[in-house]
Amino acid sequence: MAQSTRSRNSPAAPAVRPPSKSLAGTGQAPGRDHIQAVIRAMSLLQAFDSADEVFLTLTEMARRTGMHKPTALRLARTLALTRFLVQREDSAWRLGPFAGWIGSRYQAQFDVGSVIEPILLRLAAETGESSSFYVHEGNLRSCLMRCDGPNARPDHPRSGELLPLELGAPGRAILAALGEPGDLYERIRRRGFHYARAERSTGAAAVAAAVRGAHGVVLGAVSTSGPVERLTTPVLRRLAPITMAAARQLGIALGGVSATSLRATWHP
Repeated sequence: MAQSTRSRNSPAAPAVRPPSKSLAGTGQAPGRDHIQAVIRAMSLLQAFDSADEVFLTLTEMARRTGMHKPTALRLARTLALTRFLVQREDSAWRLGPFAGWIGSRYQAQFDVGSVIEPILLRLAAETGESSSFYVHEGNLRSCLMRCDGPNARPDHPRSGELLPLELGAPGRAILAALGEPGDLYERIRRRGFHYARAERSTGAAAVAAAVRGAHGVVLGAVSTSGPVERLTTPVLRRLAPITMAAARQLGIALGGVSATSLRATWHP
């Protein structure tokens, strides 16, 4: 059974932002079990996902959601009745007080560990190897949480341990996502993952993919790791798609969590 370890501190509550494109930010398409009117109403709230634009005109809301203006207006007025939206005298719209209250409740209840751990546990169970989530700052990375597979190495990085960013698959995946120049990082960006064998540690191998949160912000990297004898190059390539899928799931689950909040879990 996969077991997890995490760093001890809790991050600051994330800045709340509506999920960005898909149904409830999950990447799923609406199905028969979903109510279209609710989905449209939520997409209207998602239109306010830019911190630079507090107020939106009806025309802009309709453009961002792909709705006809009469439909957007009916939904906006309905949301105003429940105080999720407020209309100004000049007819522009902004988020209302109840949206703020919901956001504050989300912040109060948010536990980053409970978001990360299930995804890493699933990854470890599916691969049979250890899975980790790394955060970064400057030229360092830290293992924020790790879920050990059934055959975990005894000398693997522990939660909270600081490592060089430029060594190992997770660090290079992060650097590529941050825009590091060079042929190696261009290749990583093209394929979406990086694997390394005996680079940081002579007996270890790993494949990793960057985790991006709201608006593409780089939050860290997810890795699948194990001993070099077992994780050959063909095996690492085979594990890449499932590791990338876990990274995407984690980015969606973390939503508007900031990189600063995540880094706070291992800062002294």
